[in-house]
Amino acid sequence: MQNAVIYARVSSKDQEREGYSIPAQLKLLREYAQKNDLSVVHEFVDVETAKMAGRKNFGAMVKYLEKSPGCHVVLAEKTDRLYRNLRDCLTLEDLDLEIHLPKEGQIVSKNARSQAKLIHGIHVVLARNYIENLREEVKKGMREKAEQGIYPSRPPLGYRNNKLEHTIEVDPEKVPIAKRMFELYSNGQCSLQGVWKALKREFDVKLSKSHVEKVLKNPFYTGTFYWDGKLYAGTHALTRPLFRDTF
Repeated sequence: MQNAVIYARVSSKDQEREGYSIPAQLKLLREYAQKNDLSVVHEFVDVETAKMAGRKNFGAMVKYLEKSPGCHVVLAEKTDRLYRNLRDCLTLEDLDLEIHLPKEGQIVSKNARSQAKLIHGIHVVLARNYIENLREEVKKGMREKAEQGIYPSRPPLGYRNNKLEHTIEVDPEKVPIAKRMFELYSNGQCSLQGVWKALKREFDVKLSKSHVEKVLKNPFYTGTFYWDGKLYAGTHALTRPLFRDTF
């Protein structure tokens, strides 16, 4: 019986589509291992989100395989679950592994037939193209959102994302901190250092001095914001009266 590792991956959007969830992938791969007399010694899972780029556990899997000479088999649902670019493919190739892709009916290794390697290579290129296209679509979607006046990322102190309505609203818990920050600085009697100390004393918050400076210089509080180097008018300007005493 050969030892094997399982690798499963989803992005936020994949999780919304039936059959792409982590549990679905793991179930398929565990059943495959059992049917093919493979002993799963480790499972690696990556969940990618807009806030977290990169694949931490893909790197962990590579390190594990480098240190585990008794394990040469990797199980992944299909090519685009395992690779995101050609570098990933070459990294695993260098480890001289046997890669099983059940949904594609492929087993790829250095001893595989040339036809299997060709098909696998095509799938790798297609997987890369899919990722590039997805990246372009995400960027396009964020730009469109900005043009509608909605900041397409996490808003600054005092605001929060309303995920149900896809808007930005005032955060009642943190807006007093932001308002006080502007009050202290606008009267001309407090330096950045003084503002930082006052906030720490009055609200017991752990903000860095650079964060305080970033907030005070952010045009978001005047109803505008920068996205990809361009200034946009924000719909969140309706909350501006909260800061009317300091602008």
